[in-house]
Amino acid sequence: MATVDKTAVILLSGGLDSVTLLALARSEGYQCHTLSFAYGQRHTAELAAAADLSMQYGAKSHRVVPIDLGSIGGSALTDHSLSVPVDGVTDQIPITYVPARNTIFLAYALGVCEVLDADALFVGVNAVDYSGYPDCRPEFIDAFQSLANLATKAGVEGHGVVVQTPLIALSKAEIIKLGVSLGVDYSQTVSCYSADEQGRACGLCDSCRLRKQGFSQAGLDDPTRYQA
Repeated sequence: MATVDKTAVILLSGGLDSVTLLALARSEGYQCHTLSFAYGQRHTAELAAAADLSMQYGAKSHRVVPIDLGSIGGSALTDHSLSVPVDGVTDQIPITYVPARNTIFLAYALGVCEVLDADALFVGVNAVDYSGYPDCRPEFIDAFQSLANLATKAGVEGHGVVVQTPLIALSKAEIIKLGVSLGVDYSQTVSCYSADEQGRACGLCDSCRLRKQGFSQAGLDDPTRYQA
């Protein structure tokens, strides 16, 4: 049954997973407020995609919060002296991992939830088809939920925000099938770590490889726009 008169904050990168998340939250009856971050990432085309998709899905508001994670460095996504790997997904945590990114993003989102008196905070972390990032695991989300309950006025008063991770146990193919069933047009999403200014994907980075594999395993044509 659809949730009625509920408010949610959606972490929206403009990529495949987060747009599926937005479509799902809308289908469940949430009034959605989307939140994106300009954190110094090299693939800024995703921010334009996030803004466009927020409008298309009728988000009540769309915020873009500037954070200079580039000043910290330590990731190929924020330090242009480091190359984005193109040799395939490995068992090691890759250099595209951005230190503490999800912790920082969720902390900001938690503040927005308090201001809006939101019921839910949706984040599209995934523990199946992902690049080994430690802040995409269920243990991390459980720990953040405990923090949210302790660290906010709403939590202390007994009506704190619930962190929702409906994609966490789904494969990329399952996420894509879910999105297609909700009418998501994945050609408008940008997932690539090295997307150009037009949002066209490189086709070689880990994110592109996982996305390609997802469409293949779902038995669907890949609508991604590639650079070549």
